[in-house]
Amino acid sequence: MTRPAFWIVLILALSAPVLAQERTSPRREKWSFGSVIAPVTMPEDVTSLYGYVGVPEMGAGFRQGLSGLELEAKAKLDYFRLAGIFEVGARREVLTRETAALAPTLSLGLVLNSGTSYLDEENFGGVLLRVSPGLVSGWRAGETVVLVGLVDAPVDIGVGPTGAWRIQTLVGGGPEIYLGQGVTLLVSGQIGLEHFKEERQDWNTRLGYQIKLGIGSRLF
Repeated sequence: MTRPAFWIVLILALSAPVLAQERTSPRREKWSFGSVIAPVTMPEDVTSLYGYVGVPEMGAGFRQGLSGLELEAKAKLDYFRLAGIFEVGARREVLTRETAALAPTLSLGLVLNSGTSYLDEENFGGVLLRVSPGLVSGWRAGETVVLVGLVDAPVDIGVGPTGAWRIQTLVGGGPEIYLGQGVTLLVSGQIGLEHFKEERQDWNTRLGYQIKLGIGSRLF
């Protein structure tokens, strides 16, 4: 190999990682923080862990950013009903602007409900399959604040011939605030309607709500 050709090859080899970083850095810089709900999808190869307390649930989750997609796994405890909830799902960003983004979500899971009625007189027990479509929006309101919007519509279907169902439609949102060192704090609230049908009973409707105080951190 001639000397000029050698230097050209060397320059291209050294510049390739830099060019790759420049191609991916706008997405990372634009949403350089967020771990609980924000951003609407994690940047590629970014991982976060989070936990939250709230009413009527508390829980923890794991988020992994892929190319144009995010995978999430979470475990929750509905302490009003003494129900364990386990879900895995995905988000895909479909709309992005300079300071805003939107992503539909879909998760599948399992609800193990004890049936206790101590805090919820209308609760019913059993094993239910959960299908949970939703929508997440994010608007960067400042250097350290993202305002998130949430639409969740979990559908719980009883396993077996009992005909038990629970359908919720919740809308709301709140701020996720960067605290430093990759850590963010979320405060959110949702309100809507809950429709449910117990074993061999008629449908009922009541107010549904969800309040969360969460904290999370990016690992990579």
